Amino acid sequence: MPGGTIGRLSGKRCVITGAAQGIGKAIAERFAAEGAELLLADIDGPKVAALAATLGQQAFEADVSKKAQVEALIARAGELWGGLDVLVNNAGVTHSANLDDLTEDDFDRVFATNLKSALWGTQAAARLMGPGSAVINMSSVNAVLAIPNQIPYVISKGAMKQLTNVTALALADKGIRVNAIGPGSIMTDMLRGIIAEDESAGDRIMARTPLGRAGEPEEVAAVALFLASEDSSYLTGQTIYPDGGRLGLNYTVPLRPAGDRSGKA
Repeated sequence: MPGGTIGRLSGKRCVITGAAQGIGKAIAERFAAEGAELLLADIDGPKVAALAATLGQQAFEADVSKKAQVEALIARAGELWGGLDVLVNNAGVTHSANLDDLTEDDFDRVFATNLKSALWGTQAAARLMGPGSAVINMSSVNAVLAIPNQIPYVISKGAMKQLTNVTALALADKGIRVNAIGPGSIMTDMLRGIIAEDESAGDRIMARTPLGRAGEPEEVAAVALFLASEDSSYLTGQTIYPDGGRLGLNYTVPLRPAGDRSGKA
């Protein structure tokens, strides 16, 4: 840390999945800035290796939809450090399909990546964790709000909320906290691509977000930092929603002029 300042995660040993881009990358960068030791995992090996090198951290190529690779990832953390303080189950995929078009293979792929990876990762990580450790799952506002053409994604995120609840109870006697983050519309490369292809998509996002803008990955990373740190020492089994107010809204709000979407007064 600059000037010898001790970071909020100084000495914490952390594994982050889906770390090569988007929210996962922002979490990795924030955790590194706060003094954490990181093992960054992603299915894109070269990309996550480049990020790890930039941050002076460790990388691991893994397809977390496969249990054996999740277990290998956590085993690598054990080899590196002999223990683990924080696991961020961030890896996730989506698949657009209407009910009539959805296939079993597509459903299983989304569930294996979004949900089962978090279950097996938590199971393995808990064996390396002691009191004060934390598991952070990535859920979504879509754990509550349904989208009819994103069936496997929405169901997986709803299930992630309950996975967070049950594992928080299962690990409470070990002093391990388990919480989740449920982002709203976050300005990742994926969302930028959607808006670039369909300008009205941006308007729909603004109309359902009281703060009048999409969130930034760094804002989700700030929530992850809180959940990884001692600041959340009495919090477990909870889902925090950085969503710009979306879940509290049961109507659409008037669009602000294009130049007035900062969310600031």
